[in-house]
Amino acid sequence: MSMSGAALGPDSRGNGPSVFLTGASGFIGTNLVDALEGNARITNLDVVAPLRSRHGAYWVRGDIMDAPGLKMHMAEARPSIVIHLAARTDCDEDTTVEEGYGVNTRGTANVLDAIVATPSVERVIITSTQYVSGPDHLVTHDQDYGPHTVYGASKVETERLTRAADLPVPWTLIRPVNIWGPWHERYRREFWRVAQRGLYVHPAGPPVLRTYGYVGNVVWQIGRILSAPREKIHRRVFYVGDPPIDVFDWADGFCRALRGRGARRVPRFLLRGLGLLGDGLAHLGRTFPLTTSRYRNMIQSYEVDMGGTVNALGPAPFSLSDGIRESASWLEAVRGGYQDEWASVLEGTLSVTEPGRVSGGGSAEASALTGVGGNR
Repeated sequence: MSMSGAALGPDSRGNGPSVFLTGASGFIGTNLVDALEGNARITNLDVVAPLRSRHGAYWVRGDIMDAPGLKMHMAEARPSIVIHLAARTDCDEDTTVEEGYGVNTRGTANVLDAIVATPSVERVIITSTQYVSGPDHLVTHDQDYGPHTVYGASKVETERLTRAADLPVPWTLIRPVNIWGPWHERYRREFWRVAQRGLYVHPAGPPVLRTYGYVGNVVWQIGRILSAPREKIHRRVFYVGDPPIDVFDWADGFCRALRGRGARRVPRFLLRGLGLLGDGLAHLGRTFPLTTSRYRNMIQSYEVDMGGTVNALGPAPFSLSDGIRESASWLEAVRGGYQDEWASVLEGTLSVTEPGRVSGGGSAEASALTGVGGNR
């Protein structure tokens, strides 16, 4: 088996390399499959059906907790690339890593075992999270952990298992930040709905800085990792997303795109008072959109250093306004009931051909995705 990554080119049995994805029926996976379509032989092993119906052609119903079944499906696909996305990603503080997040620990161990047992595999990406270190923990190196949630603690174990597996091929850990974009169902149901109704208010005062990431840039970064020379990505950890921004700029952009008016700023003391009211109503068994916990979250910055990612992979191609425009287009398609027919700018733009080169289909969108012509 080649260790250089040079064999990541087109497979003679199909159009492009065989790519085995776990958990690609979700948000990031849907966008990644859109980008790979037509350029790879895709297998998506997931317990649920894809969000986009045409992706059913690549879907294999399976569970990473089923170790024998996982090994069988991976062996049948004979992939050269494995991207592990499957995980429980919600934050449940009423459980433990062992009881509530086994898919992130035992499931990941099963994926790693299946990779070792599949000789065709030549490159691996394992997905972690920025939550391996909380907002108050200053990270000094890749294994300097400080999780503030049970979910984050489970992903610390994901990373430790990956390192301990000593895979015989180049592997990379990615830590998605707060990722947004088309097919993000929670944002559609929550923030974007509130913004569209003109109900969003932003705390006045000092900027709240967060590390957000447009999903199109994450897909591009994954492509760069897959096509990079081994020495640039092997045993490396990359945060994937965009540099930190003032949350107001992000929220205001969506308010203007979805409502035609900017976000309103409200004094913090007023929001805190409403949060206290929400706490009182919660004790009475009633719901209210704001609690003191949510208020604290609204005013807390959460930055991570994206410098290492930019230095190794280059600046991502899509701007904030690009991502907002694409997300608003998708939301319009959802409201109109034609989301399955909606055309993403990512479709067919990601083609891994050889280390250091990601080729697109020649369109303006593909050129932007590959970084040709600079930022959009």
